[in-house]
Amino acid sequence: MVKIVCDSSFLMILASKRIKNISSVETEIGALEYVVPDMVVKELEGLVHDDKKKSSAQNALRITQSFPKISISGKSVDDALVLYVEKNGGIVATIDAKLKTRIKQSGGSVLSVSNDKIILEPGKL
Repeated sequence: MVKIVCDSSFLMILASKRIKNISSVETEIGALEYVVPDMVVKELEGLVHDDKKKSSAQNALRITQSFPKISISGKSVDDALVLYVEKNGGIVATIDAKLKTRIKQSGGSVLSVSNDKIILEPGKL
């Protein structure tokens, strides 16, 4: 089973847009297990207080209830996600351009959204 570590940006898109190919992703990659870092949950809880992001953050938090949680640590959520990938490998689900670059440079792959479809961006080895 492939572990997909979710970032808040990905969860908020997942909660606010209709993703066309979500069911076919497992066919392409294999069995998936979406996991949510504890730092991402805290970040979403903070975004609930932002008027522009409140609705998406609340919906994303609802989605996280059905996903297993993992503990990560770092100076920031992005740093922690990069450290996690460097140590454990894997795929990070995000739409954050800077984070995508950092993850790929660390040898990890990225699950992202483009044109309302989930895409896999392999890491640089």
